[in-house]
Amino acid sequence: MPNRFFVTGTCTEVGKTVISRALLQSFIKQGKRAVGYKPIAIASHTTDEGARNHDAMILQSSSSIRVSYDEVNPVIVEDHVALTYSDSPMDYARISRGLSHLQSQADAVIVEGTGGWRFLLNGMRPISDWVIEEKLPVILVVGIQLGCINHAILTAEAIANDGLNIAGWVANRINPGLAYYSETIEALKQNIPAPLIGELPYISRPEERDLTGFIDLSRIKNS
Repeated sequence: MPNRFFVTGTCTEVGKTVISRALLQSFIKQGKRAVGYKPIAIASHTTDEGARNHDAMILQSSSSIRVSYDEVNPVIVEDHVALTYSDSPMDYARISRGLSHLQSQADAVIVEGTGGWRFLLNGMRPISDWVIEEKLPVILVVGIQLGCINHAILTAEAIANDGLNIAGWVANRINPGLAYYSETIEALKQNIPAPLIGELPYISRPEERDLTGFIDLSRIKNS
């Protein structure tokens, strides 16, 4: 089975897509066939080919395998209300089939989550339920900002309580003006039961950059 990782965040807008890109680039640099997967995406723009999600397109372009947009992002909705409160049940079998399909082609599959660990899908079912079913190791993205220590500890506890392996965590400096950065990182190191596998500084247009220098795959905890 290829390396599979589910990338979640302490909340939304903490840089899951950027970290997913960094992970893909790092596996590709090792000579691996790596592909990104955004099973469920929210918000899109219209193109000649149909609705497209910006984050999913970054994953598609960051992959070393040529895959269609629909293979990267099988489910797309306009907003979280339509996703969480829809009367139409989520087709979990569909997104599992999509994952299996990509696994058959790749050495590494980076699965980017939606929102945070307990983001609610149809029927008030959290996305974490699907991750548990697939037994995916988790990489936690911590956006370094005010309140991130509390959010990170609670998220790490929830993942561990769900019986999943936290393979590592990544610090993403989304607030360059935050005081006590080094102290914050040290507090997180002492309270997240997983290795720190990368630190991203505040970067302009990270989705266009080579991010391999900020990730150390050798630190990933396998079990």
